[in-house]
Amino acid sequence: MRLRTTWALIISSQLASCASPQPQPAEAPAPLPAASIVAQAPEPAAPPPPAPELSPEAKKKAEEQKQLEKDYEKLEADRQAELSRITPDVRKSGQALVDKTYPSLSAALAATLASPHRKPSNSARDADRHPQATLELFGLKPNQTVLELAPGEGWYTELLAPVLAKNGKLYVTQTDPNGPKDQRSTLYGLRTKYFLEKLPEVYGKVVPVLVDSKAPKLGLDGKMDAVMLFRGAHGMHNNKMLGVWLAEINRALKPKGILGIEQHRAAPGQNPDEASKRGYLPEAFVIEQVEAAGFKLAAKSEVNANPKDTKDYPEGVWSLPPTLREGEKNKDKYLAIGESDRMTLKFVKVKDLAPAAK
Repeated sequence: MRLRTTWALIISSQLASCASPQPQPAEAPAPLPAASIVAQAPEPAAPPPPAPELSPEAKKKAEEQKQLEKDYEKLEADRQAELSRITPDVRKSGQALVDKTYPSLSAALAATLASPHRKPSNSARDADRHPQATLELFGLKPNQTVLELAPGEGWYTELLAPVLAKNGKLYVTQTDPNGPKDQRSTLYGLRTKYFLEKLPEVYGKVVPVLVDSKAPKLGLDGKMDAVMLFRGAHGMHNNKMLGVWLAEINRALKPKGILGIEQHRAAPGQNPDEASKRGYLPEAFVIEQVEAAGFKLAAKSEVNANPKDTKDYPEGVWSLPPTLREGEKNKDKYLAIGESDRMTLKFVKVKDLAPAAK
């Protein structure tokens, strides 16, 4: 019995030694140092480098673009105001104005000056601009074919279009209204387009002539009885295009055709390059340039002279009315001076220039 028990113990011991050892519980890993389990805060981003300072030329361009955007907004606002002002009665009276036959230029101008188709702010300028005396000096006739250069906001177009509508013809230069929006010439072209479209009863027969002010080509050789330029010669000179424009005008005019110029007048002897930046040109310089382009001075008038104009303002001629570019600053002073001192010159074409290069 004891032997059997002993063998049983031996066998159990051997079986136990052959079995897989029991796994020992794993030791817990040693805790990491506190610094290794705390998320590292990102390094603060370096501040961006300061924007490079704009050059004076870049600053000027940026300011000009900002002003151009404001001018577009003003143009649209003015357009809506004009469309609201032009009632059916204004359209009716405008149609009657252009349909009527007048016994003289004086009668036609008198009716046109009093017509409600005109902007009230334009009519308010008649006392400063003397339109009847100016156009009579230029020899305007209701049956002429006339070209108005650089019509601006249409001050004289308001007068020329009705007078010429029945028996004559009016052309006006226009820059491309569909050009790049960042170009001021596009704004000017759009302004002319809006002007002509607003009242077809009066302006429907006006012919726009699309031009590039940097390379003008009129394409009107020998068709015009008269060409008129109001307060625009300084801009042509600033762009170094006055001679080019005068050659185009010469070619557009018939023999003995008339060129009428009204221009802000600089003091005698001033440098034209400097004066033109302020909107003025010396009278002797203008006469010299025009006569060199195949014209002869035929008449001149002091009807638009203003001895109160000292021609030395911070914003040049644009400090004066109607622009008043300085706003409220010195406004009463400028209103007391009135519009600029202006030359009023009539030239006759006496010589044909060579045909334009094609």
